[in-house]
Amino acid sequence: MLEGHSVVCVRKDEARISDERGIRPLLEMIGRGESLCGFCVADKIVGKAAALLFSILQPEALYARVLSEGGATVLEKFKIPYSCGTLTEKIVNRAGTDICPMEKTVFNIDDPQEALAALCETAARLRAEADNR
Repeated sequence: MLEGHSVVCVRKDEARISDERGIRPLLEMIGRGESLCGFCVADKIVGKAAALLFSILQPEALYARVLSEGGATVLEKFKIPYSCGTLTEKIVNRAGTDICPMEKTVFNIDDPQEALAALCETAARLRAEADNR
């Protein structure tokens, strides 16, 4: 279903597809005021950060190729039906050297709106750091 895409959202004859990495597609959807009500979603990697954003977007169902235990807990809390290819303890960063920075950002956050604000700040900081390299 993903076939090279990072996120695929399908509802009847409508599809939303993104090739953006990480949680960027979810932050962009929320920023545009979109909802995923009625959509079935497939995502490559869903950790707690993405799950908290999906709790705002409210898809009908979610498939994650890789899902963290923290992400599963959030999806269950917000009653989002899900399945996954691999359930893992944690999501690691792209270098494989540490926990994903977005996961670190929401480690002690359980409120979706608080998570959204914190994740936007972290994303902006990481973009600025990348631009300064």
